[in-house]
Amino acid sequence: MAELEGLEFGKSDFVLLDEVTMEQFMENLKLRFEKGRIYTFIGEVVVSVNPYREMDIYGKEVVEAYRGRELYENPPHLFSVADAAYKTMKRRAKDTCIVISGESGAGKTEASKYIMQYIAAITNPSQRAEVESVKNVLLKSNCVLEAFGNAKTNRNNNSSRFGKYMDINFNFNGDPTGGHINNYLLEKSRVVQQQGGERNFHSFYQLLRGGSEEMLQSLFLQRDPSFYIYTREGASSSDRSAHKAVLTALKVIGFRAQEIDSIYMILGAILHLGNLEFATDGESVRVTAPQAVENIAILTSTTAADVSKALLFRTVATGGGEVIDKGHSEQEANYGRDAFSKALYERLFSWIVSRINAVIEVKDYNPVLHGKNTVIGVLDIYGFEIFDNNSFEQFCINYCNEKLHQLFIELILRQEQEEYDREGIPWQHIDYCNNQIIVDLVEQPHRGIISILDEACLGVGKVTDVMCLESMDSKLGQHPHYTSRKLSPTDKSLEFQRHFRIRHYAGDVTYSVEGFLEKNKDPLFQDFKRLMFNSTNPVLSEMWPEGRLDITEVTKRPLTAATLFKNSIVALVDKLACKDPYYVRCIKPNEVKSPMLFDDARCRHQVAYLGLLENVRVRRAGFAYRQPYNRFLQRYKMTCEYTWPNHLMESDREAVEAIVKQHDFHDDVEYGHTKLFVRTPRSLFTLEQERAALIPILVLFLQKVWRGALARMRCRRIRAIYRIMSCFRRYKVKAHFWEVERRLGGVRTMADYGRSVQWPAAPAALAHFHAITQQLYHRWWARQVVKNIPPSDMAEVRAKVAALSALQGERPTWGCGRVWERDYLSHTSAHFVQVSKELKNKDQFSTILFSGFVRKVNRFNKSTDRALFITDKHVYKLEPRKHFRVLKKIPLDNVTGLSVTSGADQMLVLHTSSKDDILVCLQRGELCPNQDRVGEVLGTLSDHFTRSVHWGTTYRSTPTFSKVLTLSYPAV
Repeated sequence: MAELEGLEFGKSDFVLLDEVTMEQFMENLKLRFEKGRIYTFIGEVVVSVNPYREMDIYGKEVVEAYRGRELYENPPHLFSVADAAYKTMKRRAKDTCIVISGESGAGKTEASKYIMQYIAAITNPSQRAEVESVKNVLLKSNCVLEAFGNAKTNRNNNSSRFGKYMDINFNFNGDPTGGHINNYLLEKSRVVQQQGGERNFHSFYQLLRGGSEEMLQSLFLQRDPSFYIYTREGASSSDRSAHKAVLTALKVIGFRAQEIDSIYMILGAILHLGNLEFATDGESVRVTAPQAVENIAILTSTTAADVSKALLFRTVATGGGEVIDKGHSEQEANYGRDAFSKALYERLFSWIVSRINAVIEVKDYNPVLHGKNTVIGVLDIYGFEIFDNNSFEQFCINYCNEKLHQLFIELILRQEQEEYDREGIPWQHIDYCNNQIIVDLVEQPHRGIISILDEACLGVGKVTDVMCLESMDSKLGQHPHYTSRKLSPTDKSLEFQRHFRIRHYAGDVTYSVEGFLEKNKDPLFQDFKRLMFNSTNPVLSEMWPEGRLDITEVTKRPLTAATLFKNSIVALVDKLACKDPYYVRCIKPNEVKSPMLFDDARCRHQVAYLGLLENVRVRRAGFAYRQPYNRFLQRYKMTCEYTWPNHLMESDREAVEAIVKQHDFHDDVEYGHTKLFVRTPRSLFTLEQERAALIPILVLFLQKVWRGALARMRCRRIRAIYRIMSCFRRYKVKAHFWEVERRLGGVRTMADYGRSVQWPAAPAALAHFHAITQQLYHRWWARQVVKNIPPSDMAEVRAKVAALSALQGERPTWGCGRVWERDYLSHTSAHFVQVSKELKNKDQFSTILFSGFVRKVNRFNKSTDRALFITDKHVYKLEPRKHFRVLKKIPLDNVTGLSVTSGADQMLVLHTSSKDDILVCLQRGELCPNQDRVGEVLGTLSDHFTRSVHWGTTYRSTPTFSKVLTLSYPAV
């Protein structure tokens, strides 16, 4: 790190100073400030000096330069400590926190904003929408809380007038999933009164200067802030743009339009309350401006009568249960008005914080499913304050800073030295300022200032601030850090019966006791609470739940403001103590907000009370890193061959010594009883680099082993699956056979031989076998049917089967349902019987295949009645009108094919090898459907040729017939 900045910029880490003296510390701090280097390290602590000017060191390029880098790899920066906290949280799954401390005007608020922006920039690289939404809400919440919680003071133009601690929740990937904001001690007295040169909260001026004309008219407001008692200090030129930014932020966070309107209605009501004046009219008090009461009633959704009654009267219950209205004096009315205004603003601010928390809280979180939920806390709380007039608020703020300084001492100085002693590490003890005595002065039970204030508030009778001061003088007179004019009569800077002084770690502060008891009691008449609870505006009613109580109900006395604040600060310190802390120590270079002036005395005082010099001494003499042996070994054992994957040594310490010896940085470490202490971060960074280089190799090895295990598991699973499948397949096959046997076992005795039995569906493995089985069954069934046919009918059956096979469904009617007589002419003509005998003797045929009357069609489309006579030797065309004289005789062996149509026209063509085809219609005269003889001729010829030679079927189209079936016969 020291090599990244030249010597002209001084030492970038105060630990590198030649001598640890205040003079060298201040010289280095001043040099770096004048050279524009506002950040300097003390080990892991960042010292930040407010530059009072814009600096171009927070852009995207700078964010990328610091992302994932070690502290000493880059020059000092806020981003260094933010990245270190984030890496610790992500790597070790440990909660971390960043504590930003310093006095008012030192730049704490700006530092917290830059840290938040850095964390938002380095997370969610995959740009998941839900994570981006959380980041936007977290960032926009800063804008809203600054508007309603910050104000201009004489020391700071944007001073936080409340304490803020924000927890940011992260998932196991390191992406933000939500958060929670705690607010502490809003300086509500600023609403009604500010010191000279200071302003009220920004929100009032932003409303008046940035609100639209319609908004101001609806709130009955004028644009000039000086018109209102509470905002008489002048407005700023940036108020108008800030108002637009706040409105945008409220919408991004998720505030509804009605809620945003309610927020500004409450601000308007507070401004009108501040302008209310009261006058005494005889024995009663009245409001001098009734119209203002009307406006307040409209803005708070109540009635003017109820508002006026709450301002002028107080409802009290007598001992007998009677309720009476007691009128206020003019002084009481003014006090009640201011108390009401302060309470309204405080409730509004707390409601805004709770509303933001409801949006950003982690929802539906399950550690089993989502992994460990880790946290980074960012504390931005008011700094130490010393004003000309210091009151109750400054007392609480300075007490808070004492507690935080005590935490810093506990964690950085005392605990570190105690740990060295406990671990037996050689160590030169360093003296430091322990402020425990000052903390006890404020919070010690029964004797502390807060206890004395509470006793005074709970006392019977009228107890004044002066009486409370006298009680503190009597009980704390011997305390070395407390004094007053009564205890120090010669100190003319203190006034009698008014001032007391506490010697804080940051310096002496004189407090005015006036108003301490009233501010500690923080009283508000119950009438105002009931008035707001009964408002028809649900937002206002939600802010005042205690307003539901009746005046006659006895309630427990509430805790005082100081006790509530003490409890919240103790809880905050406990919350910070259980996290790994990172510190940003802010220093204010001058009182005039100049970017050029370095007030040496002012800065020297801050360095002294912040304990920075002691911090440097502890860091120079101490160790940057310490870790129990088992955890160190668990993280770095892969960097040493003797410890990976598991060592065989007697103890973890010996294994750690082996790692240190192998990397040759034994001069940079010390061995404690239970922990290893590493002096410089560079040694640790060397280990981290080597570990980072080995992790991918180990990951690949683990992936290889795991993939092998997965493959073996998958192989065993597949084998088991195949075994189950094989057994199941065998079962399905057997089950199918059993079912077939059950259904078809008795088909021999059935009338239809099982024709009506439905076969079971076969499994896929038996599909082919099932088809063959069905085919065998069908043949067997056909055989059984054929066995019952008389021998005289077999020729007709064969012919019909041949015709069915040849036609293949191409002809819907072909005479299947009638008896085929074949020789029709022998039954109708005795002449034909005589002619057939003569032809039989002459041509020696043995069988008449077909005979019947036909109509012959010649090539000229002329038809003539003829007779067709087909035997097993010849085809004859006869003239029936001339005693069946033979007109043509064709040997049957010359027939090469037969063509028929698919219609009902009985057309038939006999094709011959001599191309002398015969075209006839098988019936004379009109066609009769039940006398279709095409199938008979076709079946008879097919059966004849099948029994003598092999034949096949083809299809063709002709101009004469729409669809023709052609039978081709090879020559015999």
